Formats: sequence, structure tokens, C-alpha cells
Amino acid sequence: MGIQTPMTIAKAIENIQFNHYVLPAIQREFVWDSEQIQRLFDSLMRGYPIGLFLFWGVKPGNLQDFEFYRFMDHYHERDCRHNEPIPLVGEKPVIAVLDGQQRLTALNIGLKGWYADKLPYYRWSSDHAYPKRRLYLNIMAPPEEGSDYAFEFRMLKEQEAAQRDERHYWFPVGDILQFKGLPEVYGYCVDNDILNKQLKYPSSTLVELWNVITQKEVISYFLEEAQDLDKVLNIFIRVNSGGTELSYSDMLLSIAVAQWKDRDAREEIYDLIDNLNRIGESFDFSKDFVLKATLVLTDIPTIEFKVKNFNRENMLVIERKWEEIARALKVTTRLLASWGYNRDTLVANNAIIPLSYYIFRKGSPLDFVSSPRCAQDREVMREWLMRALLKRTFGGQSDNVLRRIRQVMSNDCDSFPLQGIYDALSATAKSMSFDNAQLNGLLDYRYGQAYTFTVLAFLYPWLKFDQHFHVDHIFPRGMFTPKTLRDRRIPKDQWHKWLDHKDDLANLQLLQGLVNQNKADKEFEAWLASSQPTEMGLKAYKEQHLIPDIDLSFENFPEFLEARAQKIKERLGELVGSKSEESGIG
Repeated sequence: MGIQTPMTIAKAIENIQFNHYVLPAIQREFVWDSEQIQRLFDSLMRGYPIGLFLFWGVKPGNLQDFEFYRFMDHYHERDCRHNEPIPLVGEKPVIAVLDGQQRLTALNIGLKGWYADKLPYYRWSSDHAYPKRRLYLNIMAPPEEGSDYAFEFRMLKEQEAAQRDERHYWFPVGDILQFKGLPEVYGYCVDNDILNKQLKYPSSTLVELWNVITQKEVISYFLEEAQDLDKVLNIFIRVNSGGTELSYSDMLLSIAVAQWKDRDAREEIYDLIDNLNRIGESFDFSKDFVLKATLVLTDIPTIEFKVKNFNRENMLVIERKWEEIARALKVTTRLLASWGYNRDTLVANNAIIPLSYYIFRKGSPLDFVSSPRCAQDREVMREWLMRALLKRTFGGQSDNVLRRIRQVMSNDCDSFPLQGIYDALSATAKSMSFDNAQLNGLLDYRYGQAYTFTVLAFLYPWLKFDQHFHVDHIFPRGMFTPKTLRDRRIPKDQWHKWLDHKDDLANLQLLQGLVNQNKADKEFEAWLASSQPTEMGLKAYKEQHLIPDIDLSFENFPEFLEARAQKIKERLGELVGSKSEESGIG
């Protein structure tokens, strides 16, 4: 392996466009955001080094032994996050990029493509949440004082880039590749009336961009020519040990791609991930999760992400059972969505693997989520999941937990073995019982935190989440202002009892979406009286939502908070405390 003659960015991009440069299957996905792309181009314009690259020259005779992918030139956070496979046959060698994928992809997107990440506050399912943006450079003036950029690169929509004024002229960075020489660069400035004695910044900036992209040899690289796959994989792991750590799931995926006979492992796995993440209000499952689930569901004895576990025999078992695995994970994810969970509230993805294992062993019935015959199983499984999440049973290394639970389930699968799992974990550091201090800890969760939904869901076992429930402030959040407290004649030295505790768990409830919208910012006492006009209805509401039978005026909020916190603790004690003691797991 030796360092080679450096090349220009334009030459590297040309090699990418003609598929002379490709990505081996062991490479992870593109993970840079738009700001990182902008910073890379800014660094180049400043003359900063962008690091060495590591390439692997693959001879034609070895191309069929590995799977390769194209570089992406457009990125869509929801619809296009994966590189396309490229079949390589023939007599020409190719260059596989072992180190430098993120930088080269960023250059390729900046010069040849577009970037579409999700806008805040939009729903993941909305097409309007992902506007296509291209990379532009403001050639009219440098960034304003105080910016840490020397050149103003920006990912912009076309209509945004069209807006020009005395300080802004957005030049499409990719257009620099069209200029064959400096005369064309100056000609562009003349044609667009941005070249004169008083205005020198546009032409000097555009000339520098042209030089950086097409003239300066800034791509320095090592070339590894050995054809020993083990050596190449070891090199790859070493050079990727910094930054975004190479996971063993990347290794598993690359080996599975080569060893599956009838399916494209990479395509199947990513397609399943995308399908799972689109269910309900969306989830955030990864290839690590799916690959871990395949090891557990197929009863492969060792489930750690170690290369020795990813042998051909295991991979073929997974391929043979792939459709059953995928169906079990889809049924499980639909079950989660029916319980009101989504990407924000499912705080430990591996916690659902035992549910999938149980469903897998039951044959993954497609009606499991709705069938009356599965109702008892669903109730027990939901209780177990909530307890596992609140106890953080799957925090840290979860392999030992998964092995113990699988052993229990493999011996008893007539019904979900709740007690068996509790017993198996009772003497370990992952015991699922709660003591008094842990119950008190559950009350510390607040509005907006991921665990809050699960605590509230525990308190509402009778809710049907297909009706879409919101986490609602009992006393509306909008009332907690200095003006309201002043108008209510609450002493200023007491304001903290209101302002600091408006988001406490004791001021939260689960409320059906339409009901919550109707409630809006209405004062709780008045809203409750109007929504529950009968004594029977009022009593039922208070019982269901653990509302204490005290003064419910805003002025009495601190007393309400204390009383409801006590009722919540007592209810949680009944659900996870006394029940555990009765069954011997408390």
C-alpha cells in the first residue's frame, strides 16, 4: 500500500459518475448533514487539508466475490438514504473506497446532486417536509462578521437561490464544472454584470472555486492492491475505528450479502427497516436492531455481534427463514403502534425482540393485533413491555437479557410467559421488580420526555390507542405565566410552585385527541364541569384520570399536584408493586 499522485476533485467526481469508484458493501450509509457538506466546501476554499483517502484496487477476477454500490448524488432523508447496488462484471478493475466515503459523497452531492432533509414541525409522512435543496455559493459578498465561515455556502431551494440583492448572488456550485478555463469564468461574470472595478469579490471568488475544484490536486490517497478479503476487512475496521464507529452489524451485512444465495441481503434488510419505520406514526429501527432480531428469532446460540457468529451456516438459516422473520417484526411493530408507541416513545428498540420471538413461535398470525383469541396475550405483553421500558431492562448490553428470555420462551410458548421471565431475571442486575425509591423515580418524568408516555400508559390500561391519545396538561400550560399569577393575586415568592411544576407528571394525563383539542387552554375546573355535567360522569372521570377530590381551582395547583402525585404512586404501586409481591417478584 502506497500513497499515490494526488488528483483534482473534478477528476474524482468524474470517476464517481462513471462508476470507476464504488463502495464495498461493508461501508455504512451516508450520514452527513447539510451543514457538514457546507463546511467541507468552505474548508476547501480556505485551503485547509481534508485528509487522506484509502482506496482498494479490486481486480476483475475478484469482483464476483463481493457486493458493490454506487455513490449517491442525491439524498432524501425518508425516501433515498441507501446506495444503489451496482453489478460489476467484465475485464476492468474498479476502485473501492475504504476510507473517505462521507467526504466523497458530500462532494458528489454538492457538485452533482441535491439534498432533502426533514423540515422541523412537519410530519414524517408529509411530502412537503422534504424540499430538494442544492448547494450554492454567495459570490457577491463574504459572510457577515461573526460567522465561522469564510465563504457563504448554503443548501437552498431553487426559489430561495433566485433571490438576489446587493449582498447576495447565489451561484450553483455544480455549474463550476461547466467552465473549461478562466476565460469562461470571467465571461460568466461579465454576462451577469458582476465584474467591474468596484466589484471584485464575485470574480475572485468564482476563480478560486474553479481552481479548487478543477485545478488543485487536493485528493491525496493511499491505494491498497492486495486481494485478500480478510486483510482488506481488517484495514477497513482499523481506518474506521475513529469518528462514526464501524459496528459489527456492518460486518454482518457485508457477509450476508455475499453468502445469501437467492436474496439480496442488503436490499431485503433495508427494505424491511423502511417498512417497519413507516408503520403507525413512524419508528426508528436500524439494521443493528433487525440483525440482532434475526439472531434471536432463528435460535442461533450466540447472538453477540462477533464475526465468528456470522458464518455461512448461520446466514443461510436466516435467509431460509427471512419471510417469517420479516412478518413477525411487522406484526410486532403494528402491535406497538396499536398501543400508542412511536419513534419518540419507544425508548429501547431491543425491548420488543422478545415480543417478536413469541409472535414468531406462534406462527406470526396476521390478525394477532386484532383477534379476540389473542386479547389475553396482548394484554400481558403490553404490561411486560411497559415494565421493561420503565425498568430500563434493555439499557446497555442486552444480550444476556435476550438469551435468558429466549430460553424461557423456547420451553414455554403456549402463552406469553410473563412470570417465567420475571423469575429468570429476578436474581440478576436486570430484575424487573420495583422498590419504593424506583416508584418515586417514575414521578420525576416530565412533559416531553420519552419515558413519560409509558408511565401514563401504565395508568390507563383500558385505553384503546387506535383513537389517538395526546399527552395533555390538566391545568393548561398557557396559564402558567407571570401575568396569570399576578392577576390571580398569587404572591410572587410563591410563583415557583406553579412555574417550575407545570410540566410535572402529576399535571399530565392521556386524553383522546379530539377531546384534547376541544379542551385547549380552558381552565381545568370550568372545562371539567362543562364536559362532565352529571355527578356520575364526573365521578367516573376523576376515577379514570386519578383526579383528587379537592379544590380544582388554579390557585390550588400546588395542593392538587401533591395529591395527584400520591394517587399516581399508589396506582403504580398496585400495578407494579403489590402485584409483584403477590407473584413473588416484588
